[in-house]
Amino acid sequence: MLRDWRSLALAIAIPIILILLFGYALDLDLDKVPTVVWDQSHSPESRELVSMFDGSPYFSIVDYHDNYRELQKSIDDSRAMVGIVIPSDFADCINANREVDIQVIIDGSDANTGRLAMGYATALGLIYNLEIGMKRMAFIGGMSMSMPVEMEPRAWYNPDLVSTYNIIPGIIAMVMVVIAAMLTSVTIAREWEMGTMEQLISTPIRGPELVFGKVVPYFVIGMVDVAIAVMLGEWLFGMPLRGSVALVFGMAVIFLAGALFFGMMLSIVLKAQVLSNQMALLGSFLPTMLLSGFVFAIENMPGWLQVITYIVPARYFIALLRGIYLKGIGLEIMWFNALLLTMYAIVMIIVSNKRLKLKL
Repeated sequence: MLRDWRSLALAIAIPIILILLFGYALDLDLDKVPTVVWDQSHSPESRELVSMFDGSPYFSIVDYHDNYRELQKSIDDSRAMVGIVIPSDFADCINANREVDIQVIIDGSDANTGRLAMGYATALGLIYNLEIGMKRMAFIGGMSMSMPVEMEPRAWYNPDLVSTYNIIPGIIAMVMVVIAAMLTSVTIAREWEMGTMEQLISTPIRGPELVFGKVVPYFVIGMVDVAIAVMLGEWLFGMPLRGSVALVFGMAVIFLAGALFFGMMLSIVLKAQVLSNQMALLGSFLPTMLLSGFVFAIENMPGWLQVITYIVPARYFIALLRGIYLKGIGLEIMWFNALLLTMYAIVMIIVSNKRLKLKL
């Protein structure tokens, strides 16, 4: 590993790159959606409504138009994602206590953001309606309007609902999978392709000694990468760690061992660097990215796909990290996930050693 400085540098750089890319680029929160407005009313009432949108953290007014053609062009050019059209009789209808329709046009090409924007726009409309009703009652009867039931929602564990806090544990798992399965998948295969395996076979070395000797350097590097990912998550994104630091690294040891020996098993069985690396990508990196709950909620997947996620070890590791980080819970609750990770690591260790045959 020390002589192969390129792989060593890559192993240290990968966690930093992944933390920066996923932490900053993968943002699932709705924030400052570009919005254009066609205010046909030009009244204090319409300006009050527009100011509610512009003053919220979810919408940002980027332009004003006076016809549908320009408004549609802004959405087609992706300069805006939301368009608000206020009719000319808006103020008259409100003052006459009549219903009035407001058109909100949302770009649905990004379905997730569009759905969130629609929900927030509806909520702002309800708030505006409530304010109008309260002002009208105060003006007519001098009475204040009170709601019979007032709901105050509170989010546990992640009060501000910051999506980055949900992503960081998944990034740690991604870092470990990349370092473990991708790098160890070429170790034994490289020996076969370079012709040095024959020299190893001629020595008194035993199979388990060779396997563990290949794994140990990557295990050390993997734990260093975990430490880097944990520190960057706290320093760059303020990721809270409410549970035990020792438990985080303890679970990382188990998960890393399973991932390392999975890559080693591929290298032993396939004996080709390119093929082993590709299979490691298909068998570890992609399932961790897509089927572990890292980015996409498992509950929203089709039933048959949810069944497949049970064989993805990263699913249990990410659930453990989220529980330790955000909830501060330990093995008294998450013991089953830890047990499955341990079983996975043991199986990979046994299979790797059984598959290695030190003979030509």
